[in-house]
Amino acid sequence: MSFLHPFRDRRRQELSVQPFPAAWEQIIHRNVPICRCLHPDERQRLEDVIKVFIAEKHFEGCAGLTITDEIKVTIAAQACLLLLNLHHDYYERLVSILVYPESFTVEQEERGPASTVEVANRAVMGLSSSKGAVVLSWPDTIDGARNPKDGVNVVFHEFAHQLDQLDGAMDGAPSLESAATYREWAQVLGSEYKRLQENVATGTPSLISEYGAAKPAEFFAVVTELFFEKPVELQQEHPTLYEEFRLYFHQDPAERQPR
Repeated sequence: MSFLHPFRDRRRQELSVQPFPAAWEQIIHRNVPICRCLHPDERQRLEDVIKVFIAEKHFEGCAGLTITDEIKVTIAAQACLLLLNLHHDYYERLVSILVYPESFTVEQEERGPASTVEVANRAVMGLSSSKGAVVLSWPDTIDGARNPKDGVNVVFHEFAHQLDQLDGAMDGAPSLESAATYREWAQVLGSEYKRLQENVATGTPSLISEYGAAKPAEFFAVVTELFFEKPVELQQEHPTLYEEFRLYFHQDPAERQPR
């Protein structure tokens, strides 16, 4: 037990021995079919993480949306899948998850000609803040969860950003295990990122969405979506990239896929 957080750690231990609610199991089965591929021991660990995540994070409905167990469990199951085999503290920088009843607009700076900067409103499905919040559109969240093979998942994307910034910088390099691991990560992801940018510039089709070419942080988030939703295709088309993500997450989604 941590000397600094005895109450928190005791509470987590208490939650770990509580049964997982049957209603939550039904929500996951209905809304998050990707979890059906987990091995029984993985599913047990996932449920333990979900219980703590829901107990510790604040969920808030926006624009009139009422937060329900379906919303909380659907989001938590996906967010916690990323944590499954990581050494983690439940996204410790994250405090609140804000959920909208539809896509929402944010102001973004866009560079124009002659290096001018313009501010434009853009509709988005999700947003990850360095100030302790993730913002999600509920329709896009549920669509992404219920379609686990299309390679588009706003929860995976935004919570990948949360993992990325745990070391203080959202730069496409999450906390890794050693200097050697960082070097290998930088070499592989740098090469793949450059390759994607070249594909976008020449109009060459790619499994990886062109949005990943915007900056390294987006590349990491976009590939995280593919790693969990299109693992076989990612492994076949980008084997070294897949291997880096397999080593980082300590998961092998391609191995879970039915043969």
